[in-house]
Amino acid sequence: MGTVHPFPASKSPATQVGFERAELSRIMDLYGRMVSAGQWKDYAIEFRGDAASFWAFRRTAERPEFKVEKRPALRNKQGMWALIGENGVVLKRGQELGPVLSPIERRLMKVVNQ
Repeated sequence: MGTVHPFPASKSPATQVGFERAELSRIMDLYGRMVSAGQWKDYAIEFRGDAASFWAFRRTAERPEFKVEKRPALRNKQGMWALIGENGVVLKRGQELGPVLSPIERRLMKVVNQ
């Protein structure tokens, strides 16, 4: 009889950081609003052992305009959420996702004449 090997074949269970459903929903809602405003065209998501990242692109062939990163190891230090700009500079860091996304959401606000 054959031997059953677990997938992936590793000695220790692989840990991977990911987004929870509510977090991803909030990020994708912002992405959808930015796409409808004509600001963003593409996105990418990466899940690693130490962090989960969401990149938003103005155009597919460019560097990402923003990167939203979740790094649970920094939960008790600087905050596990970070908003990183196009040049790799941390624009905002915090314990909760909402305030970290606020600089991007401010770009969607428009003054309406009465």
